[in-house]
Order: sequence, then structure tokens, then C-alpha cells
Amino acid sequence: MSPRQASSPAIGGPTSMASLLAETTMVLTCGSGGVGKTTTAAAIGAQVARTSARRVLVLTVDPARRLAGALGLGGELGDEPQPVLAEALSVRGAKPQGELSVAMLDTKRGWDELVRRHAPDRRTRDAILANTLYDGITSRFVQSHDYLAMERLHELHHSGRYDLVVVDTPPSRSALDILDAPERMADFFGGRLLRWLTVPYRSRIFTAAAKPFYQVADRILGSRFLQDIAEFFVLFQSMEKGFVRRAGEVGALLTDTRTSFVVVSTLEPSPAREAEFLMAELTRRGLPLGALVLNKVLPSWLRDPAPAVAAETITADASYLADALSRGGKHDPAAVARVLGEVAACHGRLRVAAEREAGELARLAAAPPVTATVAYLDRDVSDLAALALIGEQLWSDQVPPRH
Repeated sequence: MSPRQASSPAIGGPTSMASLLAETTMVLTCGSGGVGKTTTAAAIGAQVARTSARRVLVLTVDPARRLAGALGLGGELGDEPQPVLAEALSVRGAKPQGELSVAMLDTKRGWDELVRRHAPDRRTRDAILANTLYDGITSRFVQSHDYLAMERLHELHHSGRYDLVVVDTPPSRSALDILDAPERMADFFGGRLLRWLTVPYRSRIFTAAAKPFYQVADRILGSRFLQDIAEFFVLFQSMEKGFVRRAGEVGALLTDTRTSFVVVSTLEPSPAREAEFLMAELTRRGLPLGALVLNKVLPSWLRDPAPAVAAETITADASYLADALSRGGKHDPAAVARVLGEVAACHGRLRVAAEREAGELARLAAAPPVTATVAYLDRDVSDLAALALIGEQLWSDQVPPRH
């Protein structure tokens, strides 16, 4: 099935996925789990690389690590972008014009790079990296994965290595955590918690008064445990200016006109509600909602009158048809009649589901500039040929009739 525009697209705005992405340098896909978000991100990246002379990177921050399989790559992805061979993209009769690479966020490496980038000097950088608590604290830092994703996204976007970066975000509202991460990190540096954690190290008066407490704590928690925590966060606080500046830059990148958010869903009730929430929230935040992709959509012919008439005929003439199909005594006519009745009833249920989907699609399509649908496939999406098929559906310029 093919893309469908919103009921009232912006004048002069994009009318298809192809036209939307032609003007885009960064795409963030978001949606609830199990709706094909990772597959959609991979299909978008592969299709852009196949149809345009652009250098494309697909970056996943989803810990499920499914992207390598979807792109036909062996092994696991890492932080360093891994190129997809041009020969692998040459599927379904197309010769790729661009380049495709894929990567996955590495939290440990991300923190090390973050410290090297924002530390005010070499001495502070080395002290942070050598701190005994560094690995433990940063690995458990609340939403550090989300913030590092935004840092990595900013770095790759401004590296000049890629013309388009496609980001596969974590499921559902976790995607909003990624969007909030830069601001929350900036708030942390100026917040009371960090000031409280660093008081014991900065204030001699406090240190003297708290010495008996530290002695007890050291016996329980280990020598200089609390002092090490305070020292770490004092060093960490020295990077405040770099963090706050980068948070502003990331915020500007997310609202840039060349950035586009693609919400991915199915037409099942629960994912559709999540998609509606995400689209409303992106609009409320002033973030550029570009498209809605609806996966696993039932074929439109299920709503046509002719198949419904055929199903009614099968139901009405089940006995006659069963006798005709059972000639020669190979099958029990009663059993054949039951099978025919079940086939007709199954079509009726699918028709009802397709009608419901059509109504839901029309309602959801009112929000984004572009709405694209991808039909149910009769095979798993486990290679580039299947991704190319999805990409071709997303790129189709045919507009289905309104119902």
C-alpha cells in the first residue's frame, strides 16, 4: 500500500516520504514497542541510499540490538559506524546511488568521549577518568544513555561524514526521555543535588564538623568512599559550561527545519493511541513532525464489495459447493461445508477489521504532513530485499482513494 497525505497538508510542504526526506538531514523515528520502528528506520536509511547520492547513517539507541539482523549484517553493531556493502544494497533490480552505514550507541565509550570533550583541561580529564567511582557512577547515571544518544547524534550530524542521520529511538514515551535528556542534564549541573554532593569537598568547616560521620562511614563503606564521591562530582561539575552549551546546541538541532520526526505505529488500538500521544506531544513542543508510518496494514481490497458478495455466496451455497468439491468421495461433504463456512466467516471478520483500520487511518492522518502505510508482508523482514520492499512502499507517490 502507498503513502497517504494528511487531509490538509501545509501549502508547499512535503507530500510524500521521498519529498519529505529530500529536505531532511536528520530523522528520528519513535513509537511504541513491537510496531516495526527499527525496521522502518532501517528501511528509510536503505531506501535513501538506494535512490539518491547521499551518505546515510542509521543509528540505533534501542538496546534490543535488532538492527544488524534487519540490515543483513553479521554480528553485533558497535559505536563506530559500519558500512553496508553496495553489493548488498543492489536488490530488487536497483543500483544504489548513495552509501549506507549503521551504528549503535556504546554508553561506556560515549562517557569517555564526553569527558574528553567537556573537561576544562587535561588534568581534570585524567582525574575524572582515573577516579575509582567513575565507571560505577556513570554506568548508573539516570538517563545517561538518553543524553549520550543526543551527544552522539550531535557529533555525527556535525561531523560532515553524512548527509542524513536516521535515529531509531527506544520504544514509546522513552523517546521523549531522549528529547528531555539535554535539558535535564543541564538542570542537574545547576541543581541542589550536585551542590549538596560537593559541599563536603568544598567546605572545610563542613568537613571538620562531619569528620566523625566520615570515620563511621569509611568503616562501613570503605576508606574515603564519601570523599571519593564528593571529589568525583566536584570534577564532574567543572564540565558544566560544556554540558550546558551542548544541551542548547542539541535543542536547536532538534527544532531545526531540516530535522524530521517520524512516528511509527500499527492501527491496533493501543499503539494507535500511543502514536496519537506522541504526535500531539511533538506538536506541543514545537518539534517538526514530518510523517506517520503505519505498519502491518490490511489490504484495501478487503473493503471492496465484490469479495463480500463472494463470501455471502459461499455461505448461502455451502452445501452445493461442498457436494461439487467432494465428488469422487475423496472428502466428506459436511467437513468441506464447514471449511467453506469458516473461510467466509474469516473474510467477514477481516472485512470488519479493515473497515475499522480505514476509519482509524483517516483520523490519525489528519495530524502529520505525510502518512505512509506498509502492508502486511508474507515473510519476516530479515534481509535487505525485504527492507527494499518496505522502502518502495514508503516511497510510492500513488495516493489511495479516500473512503
